[in-house]
Amino acid sequence: MLRFFSIEHGVISEMEPSTDTPIEIAIKNAHWIDTINPTEEERVALANTLNITLPGADDVEEIEASSRCFIDSEGLHVHALFMSPNDGRFNTVTVACLLQKNCLLTIRDDELADFRLLRLRARKGQVACDNPKQLLVTLFDQKVENHADMLEDMHHQLEKLSAYVLEEEDSDLEEAVSRISRLEDANGKVRLCLMDTQRNISFLMRHVGVQSEERETLREVTRDIETLMSHCAFLFDKVNFLMDSTQGFINIEQNQIIKTFSIASVVFLPPTVVASVYGMNFNNMPELNWAWGYPFAIAIMLLSGFAPYLFFKHKGWL
Repeated sequence: MLRFFSIEHGVISEMEPSTDTPIEIAIKNAHWIDTINPTEEERVALANTLNITLPGADDVEEIEASSRCFIDSEGLHVHALFMSPNDGRFNTVTVACLLQKNCLLTIRDDELADFRLLRLRARKGQVACDNPKQLLVTLFDQKVENHADMLEDMHHQLEKLSAYVLEEEDSDLEEAVSRISRLEDANGKVRLCLMDTQRNISFLMRHVGVQSEERETLREVTRDIETLMSHCAFLFDKVNFLMDSTQGFINIEQNQIIKTFSIASVVFLPPTVVASVYGMNFNNMPELNWAWGYPFAIAIMLLSGFAPYLFFKHKGWL
């Protein structure tokens, strides 16, 4: 799927090419081409019109810096990580950005919130830019803002989860561990995306002759990233503390169960000894001829059982 955008009067707006317009004409007239899992026909049209070779899935997922940010005859290539929600969890998706003189091409396989928001803002005329280079800077700026919102949302979730674990007596600790694990995973992926964005912006500032306004925007984004990285570290510490606390409560509950079984075994041990003694079949056992021998044995068993129980109760172990 291809979406086309043009820059008119300093504002980006979405193009609506008619069905009769050849796709090659739409590609030539667009200043931003956003591709989502393009078909083979669309890939061929892009490659022929822009004189490029579209990267494959393996090329996009390379982690070496030289493979993610580079310049060649086709233009400036930046492969950036973005967050993608998936069934309550977040995944990282790599978007290939190719910046040419008059066009920005973004290639991705999934629908992403950052691009959806930028598209909605463009439809309302809220994205100001004069060239594709500035649009790429705006895309990274919005990406960092969205990551800040994610971290703020995770902080609120951690606050609620902390109150749930530390203050509520009937909290489901196993469910809490699962929720903490999801937050830790999301925080780690946000941190990874911020590190990747920091590297991308550093590359842009070194290799692209941006104007002073754009350079200042990139500097502000870099400062925001440094602040968010510190916030990520704070959330990691909070997550680890909450995970340790939850596991400590689980261990306390398990120890309480073990203690109960241990006390029960000690309570029933003396009556078992008494029953074992009087269960032996020897001829010379005086108690066998007693008229009150059986009640006497029962009384001894009860007394030997209640004595440890009362002792543990007195010590406050029960």
